[in-house]
Amino acid sequence: MIFKLVGDGRPYPNHGLTNRDWAQIPPRQVRLDSLITTKAMLDLHSLLAADSTFYGDLFPHVVQWQGELYLEDGLHRALRAALHQRSILHARVLELPN
Repeated sequence: MIFKLVGDGRPYPNHGLTNRDWAQIPPRQVRLDSLITTKAMLDLHSLLAADSTFYGDLFPHVVQWQGELYLEDGLHRALRAALHQRSILHARVLELPN
């Protein structure tokens, strides 16, 4: 098992963070098997592209809400980590109040 659950959508409230806001959150280690995805579909071109993180944040974005960790952005990076047999990912984690 790679992820805790494969979801489709964001069940948590809109946080309104911009990319600049996300950049202020220091990355921390997160176990892949504790993440719930917010996207059920995957684009293989993005997964296999050599420059897939060139224009975006190097670290995936995770939202912690009601005790769960939701992978909001960075599904391709998380899957690449799993393909390299890593169980931990460095991600920016936003903690939303319940």
